[in-house]
Amino acid sequence: MKMLIVEDEAGIRESISDYLRREGYICEEAADYRTADEKVELYAYDLIILDITLPDGNGLDVLRNLKKRRPETGVLIVSAKNALDDKITGLDLGADDYLTKPFHLPELNARVKALLRRRISQGNPTIVFEEIEVDPMNNVIQVNGSPVELSKKEYDLLLYFITNKNRVLTKAAIAEHLWGDYMDLADNFDLVYSHVKNLRKKIVQSGGQDYIRTVYGMGYKFTGQ
Repeated sequence: MKMLIVEDEAGIRESISDYLRREGYICEEAADYRTADEKVELYAYDLIILDITLPDGNGLDVLRNLKKRRPETGVLIVSAKNALDDKITGLDLGADDYLTKPFHLPELNARVKALLRRRISQGNPTIVFEEIEVDPMNNVIQVNGSPVELSKKEYDLLLYFITNKNRVLTKAAIAEHLWGDYMDLADNFDLVYSHVKNLRKKIVQSGGQDYIRTVYGMGYKFTGQ
């Protein structure tokens, strides 16, 4: 899962990013309005943790622009205690949750998990695709009722495929989702191929069907039989 942390206070931003990276998330950072707005235009994120008060603009404008471009992206607003009007406006604009500063990082993590779980599973405790079952709360994958051991990247890749089923995902989009925007500098997509190959192999070896279709010259599509 990939997140963007928009926060102008360096200490808070780095603490959030370091904590969530230890939880296994890919975290990118933006310290001001301009950087945040550029990133949400160029890249897709599962969740944005958004401070409203930024040195060169208003975080609510980032939210407005985001919802025009990528309305499916989750947004958790963080702001000061006295920003009730901003809280109401943010929720009206499509934010999913609101957390008041100061907060404890475990509470932030719990809010993040709950928000991502709701968005991925649409309120259901598990995600089911044919014989594949995903428990996003506990990061458990089962095929035909038996657990399958996946690496963190393979797990994220499977979730990315399932939540984008029947859509062609380019290798660039997959790489950017799994590793962040620094993958723009990569010369090739061998890592993408390797993870797709390993995921496909593990599902089939566990008795599942191969739902990953190669779309030549473009990327991959995850689709039923």
